[in-house]
Amino acid sequence: MSTPEERITELGLELPDVVTPLASYVPTARTGSLVYTSGQVPVVKGEIKVTGKVGAEVSAEVAAEQARICALNCVAALKAEVGELSRVVRIVKVVGFVASAPDFHGQPQVINGASDLLGDIFGDAGKHARSAVGVAVLPRNVPVEVELIAEVS
Repeated sequence: MSTPEERITELGLELPDVVTPLASYVPTARTGSLVYTSGQVPVVKGEIKVTGKVGAEVSAEVAAEQARICALNCVAALKAEVGELSRVVRIVKVVGFVASAPDFHGQPQVINGASDLLGDIFGDAGKHARSAVGVAVLPRNVPVEVELIAEVS
């Protein structure tokens, strides 16, 4: 079986550098065997390419792609904390925030972009509990933000 890093490559992805925090916080915090990532927005090489509310300026499909980017940024932060992704015992919880138009109700499908990627990278260890929450606005007007909690060895 391949390692999570190998699966990332097999998916045609590259693990990005850890996103520089946008305010006064750190990318991860570890307590015991749990690592919490800060909320990650869809930054790619320092740039945000999609902004707006899902169900208005941003389609659910594009937002799901943005959630996937957020999850990859979470994985990058997790790797920076633990060294090797094979140390991840399990992704315990994912929380996804979706900047939503008032009549948009597809938050779970948007956050599937993040959940599906974590399953692709970690297999059964990527199955997790989850919340998908609609919000009025997110930092820098991004459509999606994702954070996770991982158990590590």
